[in-house]
Amino acid sequence: MSTLIEPEEHQDLRAAVAAFGRRYGRDYLARVVAEGGYPTELWQEAAKLGYLGVNLPEAYGGGGGGIAELSIVLEELGAAGAPLLMMIVSPAICGTVIARFGTEEQKREWLPALADGSRTMAFGITEPDAGSNSHRITTTARRDGDSGDWLLSGRKVFVSGVDIADATLIVGRTEDARTGSLKPCLFIVPRDAEGFSRRAIDMELHGAEKQFELALDEVRLPAEALVGDEDAGLLQLFAGLNPERIMTAAFAIGMGRFALARAIEYARERTVFKVPIGAHQAIAHPLAQAHIDLELARLMMQKAAALYDAGDDLGAGEAANMAKYAAGEACVKAVDQSVHTLGGNGLTREFGLATLITASRVARIAPVSREMILNYISHQTLGLPKSY
Repeated sequence: MSTLIEPEEHQDLRAAVAAFGRRYGRDYLARVVAEGGYPTELWQEAAKLGYLGVNLPEAYGGGGGGIAELSIVLEELGAAGAPLLMMIVSPAICGTVIARFGTEEQKREWLPALADGSRTMAFGITEPDAGSNSHRITTTARRDGDSGDWLLSGRKVFVSGVDIADATLIVGRTEDARTGSLKPCLFIVPRDAEGFSRRAIDMELHGAEKQFELALDEVRLPAEALVGDEDAGLLQLFAGLNPERIMTAAFAIGMGRFALARAIEYARERTVFKVPIGAHQAIAHPLAQAHIDLELARLMMQKAAALYDAGDDLGAGEAANMAKYAAGEACVKAVDQSVHTLGGNGLTREFGLATLITASRVARIAPVSREMILNYISHQTLGLPKSY
């Protein structure tokens, strides 16, 4: 890639992470998942090498980079067949929110630990009746007038990695004393908090990170559990959601690249009518199109990361949504074409592609559906009337 597009230090980071990822790869991750475990060894070594906290401030043990660097790490691990979904959640969402809006005490407690991998944090926003419409969130927080503590009650669904996380950053709502309306706020809820329980969701998708439904029954939290300013909830919330979209794009691009690499290798070697099947345009052209789509998605992801790291939250919001949309579509097409290229072999365990058919659709669905992104672009960018 041209240095005009990606600086030399990013190229060096990409090469280093790619080499690191190949030491683990798809076989390692598949074995760990099959055994019902988590790739702790991979996570801890990534942390030791400084990859997990590359976006966090140097003053708190991080690498001093941004989402641009963290997205490179996740993309290259995905291309090696060993993506870490919790990178989206722990350093990208939670680490970013705490670094930007947390108190000094919260920063000292959490950021070094998130960077060195000794602690992780999950993120809970989606609810049974509040998916794409976050304004319908019903998890509420009220103040105990006597102690000043917060009391949190509600439910969350599709929360990743709660079983391995030390705490969960929960999006709740507090009542505005001036208007009586509810406003979003962020709270750090320790995993062992009284009244905080979880139930694993039985997923057809078998990933390293399990999905959970959470119940919060009058969970009592100290006043300092609130992250940031109670009156700046939306600003703080979207400070975490934009990196989430950028990192989801990185996750999808890495997955698409992994699948495509398997298909290209197969198409070079598999011979049916005297020549490798990759010599036939019916095989070669769809693979070339998949490569183009992934490269285009990466460019938008890089733009979104650059805008976010430069402090342009508004511009980053638009670009992050576009990047997530493009990467999700490119990933699904790349996986589908790769499986099709291998034919029956594409459905065998040996080549490790069949499970990606389900996994690739995650990038179309989460953390925001492609339809909601199209709503955002048509309304916010194109100025068309709002449909909802």
